[in-house]
Amino acid sequence: MKIGELSKTSGCSIQTIRYYEKEGLLSDPERTEGNFRLYDVTALKQLEFVKHCRSLDISLIDIKRLIDLKNKPEESCSSVNELIKQQLDLVNKRMKELKALKIELQQMSSTCNSDNTIERCGIIKSLDS
Repeated sequence: MKIGELSKTSGCSIQTIRYYEKEGLLSDPERTEGNFRLYDVTALKQLEFVKHCRSLDISLIDIKRLIDLKNKPEESCSSVNELIKQQLDLVNKRMKELKALKIELQQMSSTCNSDNTIERCGIIKSLDS
């Protein structure tokens, strides 16, 4: 299949597919005599793997590490476990930050009602301080 069909099938933009290729996350595709990229089911599976990792907010560097490890099936999976543990730590940190952000926004929201003018808006005043 050509890149347009891979794009439609995978839900990834053509630019994203090309970027993932350039970054080494996808195998180099075969080429036609006219230099068009040709992809097979393996390329689709690789792209789906990358998309799934991205949906878990795994960085491209770590995805590349996972791909490298995936290509060494005889090795211990301890490095994969460590990578996922680090990812979980990041998620927990962000959740804590988001909870703090939520509290701050709720406090700001409670300082104003929509009947005030901008001049008397508690939210604007809290942002100035």
